Amino acid sequence: MRQNGITLIELLSALALIAILVHLSAPAFRKLVESAQRQEMAKQLASGLRMARSEAMVRHERVIVQAIGEDWSNGWRIIVDASGKGHEDVDNPVLLEYGTRSRVPVIGNHHLKVNVQFSSLGEPLGSKGYQLGTLHICAKREPVSHYQVVLAKTGRISLRSNTDEQPLCERRGSKQGANA
Repeated sequence: MRQNGITLIELLSALALIAILVHLSAPAFRKLVESAQRQEMAKQLASGLRMARSEAMVRHERVIVQAIGEDWSNGWRIIVDASGKGHEDVDNPVLLEYGTRSRVPVIGNHHLKVNVQFSSLGEPLGSKGYQLGTLHICAKREPVSHYQVVLAKTGRISLRSNTDEQPLCERRGSKQGANA
């Protein structure tokens, strides 16, 4: 008599093969997702800085982009510095808040550790004159910067996609490892 189905052994063999393929493809899929998250974070951060600069020029007031919880990885707020007291004044109007749960590591170098300030002319301001620097969008598990949001002293914001080893990313990774 002819059988029209599959046997239990054939079914189990097919399931085992599928499980092996899923197991082998999971790391590649995770890397793809993390890459997309890094790229999105870089684009959003560059867009937020450009918006803050434009708002400063349109409003003729100083505008601050402040890292949430002093960590760019948490997101940022764009604040109009109406009082002149900076981000510490809770009465300053918040134009935009961008929060993220992806926890993509974002590290600012010396001048951009926790905030960026734009004058009414759209120039970046720092504690000692002009503010310029780079925000590095880092890999989660290695000391590599995949994207860089670069702030020039003229106020121009550029997005670069150079994959380079970055000591700032390494310190971030060891800090996270200690907290885990």
